Amino acid sequence: MPPVDPTLPTTPHPTFPVSQRIRQRLQAAQQRFHANDNIAAFIEPGEIEELVDEVEGKFQDVLRSLVIDIDHDHNTDATARRVARMYVQEVFQGRYVPAPVVTEFPNVERLNEMILVGPITVRSACSHHLCPIMGQLWIGILPNEYTNVIGLSKYARLAQWVMSRPQIQEEAVVQLADQIMQSTRPDGLALVMQATHYCMSWRGIKDENSKMVNSVMRGSFLQDANLRREFLALIAQATDR
Repeated sequence: MPPVDPTLPTTPHPTFPVSQRIRQRLQAAQQRFHANDNIAAFIEPGEIEELVDEVEGKFQDVLRSLVIDIDHDHNTDATARRVARMYVQEVFQGRYVPAPVVTEFPNVERLNEMILVGPITVRSACSHHLCPIMGQLWIGILPNEYTNVIGLSKYARLAQWVMSRPQIQEEAVVQLADQIMQSTRPDGLALVMQATHYCMSWRGIKDENSKMVNSVMRGSFLQDANLRREFLALIAQATDR
């Protein structure tokens, strides 16, 4: 947990910038607020709009420091506002909003065969350079009679919520696995994500063909090599179509 700053008052002053008020609540609760953490519980109604306004002002300063004439250049007119809204309300939205509501149903038919969902298109951002991460995700579920059943779209919604944060791919997949395990409580869970990292293809080495693939296996998928092979074979078949 981050240390509490003893110079900060316990109750944020209403005239403080909104980012400072949110940060003080987090620090008072000794709550971590890393780039890929969700902090929705510490944001009060109306503060998302305030945060957009604050980020807009900060990004205007960034553009000026890049020696761009934002006062006379029609190409950058309102760019700071658009960028602020993009980061707060879209690209990093998973930090600022609660988890999507996932309606769960009992496994009445006692399904116990593997379910494969994918490919789900995922979009994220590298926390090192804030460059896009674009890829696909496959999810394998081995339910049991106590497993909650959720709709196919809910897997995509959970993935979008977790991925809409600045982070590294390895941690993102683990976070998503934790969320799905919590929601469904299956015997086994498998995730495979393949993505292009624009911090590698757009800058730096500029290798457009390189991709990163990583996986998370839980329960039966970790313990049963045959089940794991079946899952990976199904992904390969779906990819070849």
